[in-house]
Amino acid sequence: MSKKEDRRNKIISIIKENNGASVKELATKLDVSDMTIRRDIRILEEQNIVETFHGAIVYNSKIDNPINEDKYSLDSHLLIKDREKFLIGQKAASMIKEDDIIIIDTGTTTEKLSQAMDDIKCTALVFSSNNLINLLFKKNIDLIIGGGNLHRDSGMMESNQSIEMMKNIRASKLFLSAAGVHKDLGITCENSYELNSKKIIIRNSLEVILLADSSKFGAVKSTHFADLSEIDTIISDKNLSDEWQDYLKEMDIKLILV
Repeated sequence: MSKKEDRRNKIISIIKENNGASVKELATKLDVSDMTIRRDIRILEEQNIVETFHGAIVYNSKIDNPINEDKYSLDSHLLIKDREKFLIGQKAASMIKEDDIIIIDTGTTTEKLSQAMDDIKCTALVFSSNNLINLLFKKNIDLIIGGGNLHRDSGMMESNQSIEMMKNIRASKLFLSAAGVHKDLGITCENSYELNSKKIIIRNSLEVILLADSSKFGAVKSTHFADLSEIDTIISDKNLSDEWQDYLKEMDIKLILV
């Protein structure tokens, strides 16, 4: 293997492990110039291995990971709309301020949020394994952990004791996830065991921020947990239809497109 090939393989490994990286970060880690990294990235983009969005280089995981839509699993859904979820997570993370008390819902888009968060002084309630792992070593973030049985399909930790604990938590911001957003049938999720926790955290939060890529709009899943009227802000991607954008404006829901 040539030196160039070895370096490009290292670039792929770094961006996969870190869910993206900047040119400067890659150059520092590999001890080469920014120009060298840019040349490598251009080659990898031509091979459809990586993509660049807003200065971040991310791995195009869809190329070698076909998705089976028949059954929900956290691992498979991490790969769907990965670019859009990455940008949504970055934007959501930028909205967290010092001393905020936040709740991060379970889900693959909210995972991008916890990955993107700075080690900012705040308090965060999490109840999914992926978000816990992402925040565990960020020392300025005080963690409140909802525990119990682990649902491997979603990464959610759930129990009656956790539900009782959530009832007493109050948050300045809730970052909510959903599997479906429908004008008539409301906001839905895949799993009935998510219902109680979602209802509680919505009720106990000052600002409810829904993180949902454009593919979720118009979709309906089995378990209804909220109506659109309960949402303050939605962060989605720029592929959201004009019809949906107009509808959310009529409902006086703040819409942020990334």
